[in-house]
Amino acid sequence: MTAPVTLRRSRFRDRGLPGMVGFRLLTLIPVLGLVSAGLFAAAAVSPFDPLVGYLGNRYETTSQADKALLAEQLGFDSPWYRLLGRWLRGLFTGDLGMSRTYGQPVSQVVAERIPWTVLLVGVSLAAAVLIAVALGAWTGMRRGGVVDRLVSTACVVVQGLPPFVLALATIAVFAVGLRWLPPAGLTDAGADPDAAQVLRHLVLPAAALALSQLPWLLLAVRESVSQNRSEDFVAGALARGIDTGTIARRHILPMSLAPFVTILGVRLPEIVVGAVLVEEIFSWPGIAGAFVRSATDLDMPLLALLTVGTTCAVMFGSLIADIACVLLDPRVRADG
Repeated sequence: MTAPVTLRRSRFRDRGLPGMVGFRLLTLIPVLGLVSAGLFAAAAVSPFDPLVGYLGNRYETTSQADKALLAEQLGFDSPWYRLLGRWLRGLFTGDLGMSRTYGQPVSQVVAERIPWTVLLVGVSLAAAVLIAVALGAWTGMRRGGVVDRLVSTACVVVQGLPPFVLALATIAVFAVGLRWLPPAGLTDAGADPDAAQVLRHLVLPAAALALSQLPWLLLAVRESVSQNRSEDFVAGALARGIDTGTIARRHILPMSLAPFVTILGVRLPEIVVGAVLVEEIFSWPGIAGAFVRSATDLDMPLLALLTVGTTCAVMFGSLIADIACVLLDPRVRADG
């Protein structure tokens, strides 16, 4: 039992994975530091006045002297690097501050909304991956056929449409036209958020987000399967009498998943952006609405945490995709 485990660990090291993981984790800290500093510096030169979000309708009737006093009391007139330092100290001590926009602790704002975003993104991504792998493998093995041409044409058309157009189209067809599904929200008006209500309202936003990512993923699988289908090992397996289905499942598809995982990792930032747009259009109570409102109000404690958290999630997602690519394809070696 000891020898196989030792061999697997040796291959893990020989392919450079520990070095790549260590390097990525080391670069995470300076990247997040630069993102934080850039965000606070950009907010300092922004034409938006944070007092607008704080005062609301009273902004126009408040005198300049009162505005100056409020800015001093709230720390809005402090240099951006002091605001950054104050936020970093709070971050390391666990005090994330108060959100002016919501009148709640930042931790509470995030805790109430992040599960709904995770649910939406998780369901959408799972649906897109399953459809892309299944349909991409089918069309890749039958390249040039009628189904392949129809799927490829549809992918080219859909990938040219931004997520908000797809979202509005799904609402127009399935909510307004056919009246099959609700157009927005987490539940029907006045209804409790039980599983049935949430799932029914999840269908359209999840479908819109999945559809926005599906063409790129499907075409990546199709192209990779088509290329691997013409490799020498496939011809050798056919010559030995192995049926095509077995070859596709055991050899072609596993070899084709590495480029697919790489594409998935590269497109993580677009998935995040697409989720923001889809949540806003469907009034989904995720973190996107908080992101948008914190940006327009310059609610820095909330905006900084969401920006850094999103950056961190994208970088970790990219790292996981690279690790999966190395493990799936024995020809790939991690280079850091």
